[in-house]
Amino acid sequence: MITTLLIANRGEIACRIMRTAHTLGIKTVAVHSAIDRPARHVREADLSVDLGGAKPAESYLRIDAIIAAAQASGAQAIHPGYGFLAENATFARACEQNGLLFLGPPASAIDAMGSKSAAKALMETAGVPLVPGYHGEAQDVETFRAAAERIGYPVLLKAAAGGGGKGMKVVEREADLAEALQSAQREAQSAFGDARMLVEKYVLKPRHVEIQVFADQHGNCLYLNERDCSIQRRHQKVVEEAPAPGLSVELRRAMGEAAVKAAQAIGYVGAGTVEFLLDSRGDFFFMEMNTRLQVEHPVTEAITGLDLVAWQIRVANGDALPITQDEVPLNGHAIEVRLYAEDTEQDFLPASGTLTLYREPAAGPGRRVDSGVSEGDSVSPFYDPMLAKLIAWGETREEARLRLLAMLDELAVGGFKTNLPFLRRVLAHAAFAAAELDTSFIPRYHADLLPPPTELPQAFWQLAAAAFINSEPARQRTDDAHSPWSSTSGWRAGLPAQRIVHLRCNDISQVIRPSGNAQLCGDQLLYTNASGVHQRLQAIRQGDTLYLEWNGELQVVTRVDAIAEVEASHAHHGGLVAPMNGSIVRVLVEPGQTIEAGTALVVLEAMKMEHSIRAPQAGTIKALYCAEGDMVSEGAALVELEE
Repeated sequence: MITTLLIANRGEIACRIMRTAHTLGIKTVAVHSAIDRPARHVREADLSVDLGGAKPAESYLRIDAIIAAAQASGAQAIHPGYGFLAENATFARACEQNGLLFLGPPASAIDAMGSKSAAKALMETAGVPLVPGYHGEAQDVETFRAAAERIGYPVLLKAAAGGGGKGMKVVEREADLAEALQSAQREAQSAFGDARMLVEKYVLKPRHVEIQVFADQHGNCLYLNERDCSIQRRHQKVVEEAPAPGLSVELRRAMGEAAVKAAQAIGYVGAGTVEFLLDSRGDFFFMEMNTRLQVEHPVTEAITGLDLVAWQIRVANGDALPITQDEVPLNGHAIEVRLYAEDTEQDFLPASGTLTLYREPAAGPGRRVDSGVSEGDSVSPFYDPMLAKLIAWGETREEARLRLLAMLDELAVGGFKTNLPFLRRVLAHAAFAAAELDTSFIPRYHADLLPPPTELPQAFWQLAAAAFINSEPARQRTDDAHSPWSSTSGWRAGLPAQRIVHLRCNDISQVIRPSGNAQLCGDQLLYTNASGVHQRLQAIRQGDTLYLEWNGELQVVTRVDAIAEVEASHAHHGGLVAPMNGSIVRVLVEPGQTIEAGTALVVLEAMKMEHSIRAPQAGTIKALYCAEGDMVSEGAALVELEE
């Protein structure tokens, strides 16, 4: 019987597992890297163990250290969460060999399905339709080049040992194959400790539909309906929903039964997901099986009323599944979005820093937030940049969509860029509202979802200035209680209109003499627009920083010292700087080298993904300011390029 559970993970999934464990009266143990000592999952655990290091290979991927932590803390079981070691058969075996329950499938099932190549070979034997591709053992570039030519471009390179978009590259032409393969292999090695790859035909305009399966140790297996995960960027899911819009009862049954058959064929136990590509004709193709709990499991919980983590614990204890296939509920509709620390204006580059502002939407029926951060926490460049998941349920899909939009309107995040405005645009888009879904949704509507930034009007600056002035305490007299200057009521005798405020937002400075009618009240700005309509905007002040809502986005306005304010200049003329905190994994040029526009100069690793810094124009490399293995901060000069 499990009384103490170690969670071999971090962030929101660790916090989510702890929540269920605590409701069941189970003590929890957190493990953490050296830089994660103050993290929320550590604060919420009953016990914690420091693994040391910073990068995953130095901490969360250390099997020996995690096993030792379980033994030292008295844990009988380990929950791997998702990512890191969740689909590592060696880890599952190590748990078994050390007398620990692994809250996942047997190592043999991970071997069979955890490898995409092995899984596809198994499905091919079972007669499940596959996307054309190469899933063999040979990993040299010539083998992949020959396979790509046989399949036909575009092709998709995928890590054989993991998912989540890590080690995944679309290759449009043969000339790009070698570089893309090397980069994907490095990403796969960094994220999963396994560089093996496979290649498939890149299917155009498919839907990504997956089946949640669950099996116990008594031979029972069932499917808990399906999820549509078609809204993706860089092959990373952004929006998920259940059930899949427009899926017929017959197609749901066919996909579900195929998923159960696959799980039973390998003696599966626990929670797993079988992923399919679904085309417009209703034909589906097996992609992979994820032998773990999925990020998007909350939408399945929302439409079934089940707690999948509780099921995992009970199955690990030897209990049978509590219901049969015919008893699986399907009530209403649920939609989930993933909140990421990333700059959508810079091609979704991961962001890091201090979370200076974090306010979650109010709790209520059909509302759920799974988060792994709190205000004041640090977000490092070493791990996945997801901050939280917001989930809304409704009787209908439209009710769930509108409820989730309302939740996003209440969410407030500050300290670095996030994808919050982007998520609002996706959910509000007419095509999404009409359930016109496929994996090319974001590229197709790029102009709508990622519009260029626009100049802030004077009305915005006036509101910001008024918010600063009207939120300042009155100057008080303490020697005369009857003086109006002793009042704390906010009375100003008309003086605010005479004040001048120096503000900065989006690298633009303005000197404003406020006018009009606006009052900061709590976390809201109340004002009257030109039409006489009273409006409320989200406005949160923290010292000399104001987070002010404008056109659905939270703008960061700072009050500046006009005397000290100077324009920043580039440290190096023609210099190329790091777009985020990270580590240099490759330097591809040397001083004196002549390069063309678009040439890859430096490869930076951050958030377990690789990002190439490319030359904006042709020129000569004048100087290098980094070397392979260096840790660099956002804005640090990397290369100086002379035109």
